[in-house]
Amino acid sequence: MKTIQWFPGHMQKARRLMKEKINLIDIIFELVDARIPFSSTNPFVLDIIGTKPKMVLLNKADKADPLVTEKWIKYFKDNGIPAIPINSLSGDGVRKISVTAKEVLKDKIDRDKEKGLKEKAIRAMIVGIPNVGKSTLINRLAKKKVARIGDKPGVTKSQQWIKVDDNLELLDTPGILWNKFEDKQIGFNLALTGAIRDEILPVDDVCIYGINYLNRNYPDAISNRFKTASMDAIEVLDSIGKLRGCIRGGEVDYERVYTIFLNELRGGQLGRLSFEVPN
Repeated sequence: MKTIQWFPGHMQKARRLMKEKINLIDIIFELVDARIPFSSTNPFVLDIIGTKPKMVLLNKADKADPLVTEKWIKYFKDNGIPAIPINSLSGDGVRKISVTAKEVLKDKIDRDKEKGLKEKAIRAMIVGIPNVGKSTLINRLAKKKVARIGDKPGVTKSQQWIKVDDNLELLDTPGILWNKFEDKQIGFNLALTGAIRDEILPVDDVCIYGINYLNRNYPDAISNRFKTASMDAIEVLDSIGKLRGCIRGGEVDYERVYTIFLNELRGGQLGRLSFEVPN
């Protein structure tokens, strides 16, 4: 797979603004997709935040393999970073965010108290790639609609301060992707989970990659959902086409099959799946 270039202008502007605001921030909330924590971590963010304390929020944990998620939590903990599995849609785990942030910043809060300074609201910057659920999480935290939500990557295109409560303020930022994907596995993982637009990678290659991955790691996912025990990706696509009536002129309508496969994988109908494990 050739190197993929994809870096809209608003993302470049967002990087600059994030660098300008970083000194106002106490802690970073990095929102990642629990199914692909590595692939959905933006290396640019590490350059921007420097030594600022960070928490990882494993969003969409309800769609990820819980056993693999536990491995990721341990992985981040071993690297000195608290990680919390959450579901921004249902609110599961969201209450732990503010509590954990206070624990991470305890030394700073204690030092400020010793100096006689009044305790201020924690100022957090929330970062993440497009379509990872930042706006949904912010609305959940604020208990009202303050951030625009969309089902396509790249909805948030500006920064805004959001008061969650007396103890927490958030700086929302646009989703930022790195300017190119040199690792084809990262590109496929982002495409499978819908983090990048479906036009970025050939949809047939994405589906074949996904089917092969599931056949190796979650063989029951395909057999249970699509009633086929085949380990061949093309045969699986043909089976889906026949099962779901995606036939045109006596031939399988693969475009419809691709849509069905990706929608159901992303929607969780194939089960709780994780597409990478920590090293």
